[in-house]
Amino acid sequence: MKVGIFGTGVVGKTIGAALVRRGHDVMLGTRDAHKKMEEKAADAESVSFHDWLGKNKKVRLVTFAEAAAHGEMLMNATAGHASLVVLATARPADLKGKILIDIANPLGPWADGQMELFVANTDSLAERIQRAHPALRVVKSLNTVAAHIMVNPAGLAGGDHDVFVAGNDPEARDRVTRFLRDEFGWKTVIDLGDLTAARGLEMILMVWLKLWAAFGTADFNYKIAR
Repeated sequence: MKVGIFGTGVVGKTIGAALVRRGHDVMLGTRDAHKKMEEKAADAESVSFHDWLGKNKKVRLVTFAEAAAHGEMLMNATAGHASLVVLATARPADLKGKILIDIANPLGPWADGQMELFVANTDSLAERIQRAHPALRVVKSLNTVAAHIMVNPAGLAGGDHDVFVAGNDPEARDRVTRFLRDEFGWKTVIDLGDLTAARGLEMILMVWLKLWAAFGTADFNYKIAR
C-alpha cells in the first residue's frame, strides 16, 4: 500500500521505517524536502536525520503536497500547532476520500515554557482538521502512546494494553482498526465512536506527560480493565 506520512520527527520516522519493513511504499513529507536533503548535517538533529535516511533508503523524502498525492492512506505526525498549515499545502483532490490517521496532539509552541493544550473540552485538533478538510476521513489514533510502542506494542507487557480509534466514518474506523492490528500487531483497539471522542484522547496527553516524568521513561501505556 502507498502511505503518505506528514512529519519527519520521531513519530514520522518510526512509523515510516516500520511500514517500509512491512513492504509498504512510504513517502515522508517535510516542508522543504530538497533543502533537507542538501543540509550538511551541521548540528546533532541533522546528523541524526541523515543517518536515519541512510539506514532507511526505501523511505522517500518529499514535500507535504507530494506525500498527500502519493498516499492511499495518510498519517499526520506533525507538531500539532503546525498540522493545519501542513495539510493546507495539499491539493483538495489529493485528500478527497482518503483516510488520515491523526496522531498529532494540540501542543505548543509556548512563549513562557508552560506546556498546555491550545484546544480542549469543546473541540479538538482532529475535529479542526476534519472541518478544514471535509472530504478527508479523519481517524484519531496512536496519540496516547510513545512512538516505539505505536509500531511494536508486543514490546511492552506482551502487547496486553490498549489503543483507541475515533472518527465520524465507521468504515474508516474499522479500516484503521484492521491496519493497526495487521501492520503493528495491536491486540486491543477500542472504538470510541465519532470524532468528538478525540477531545478526550488529546486531553489524555497531559496525564501521559506527568506519567512520563514520574516513571522517567515512556515505556508505558493504558490498559482498560473490564
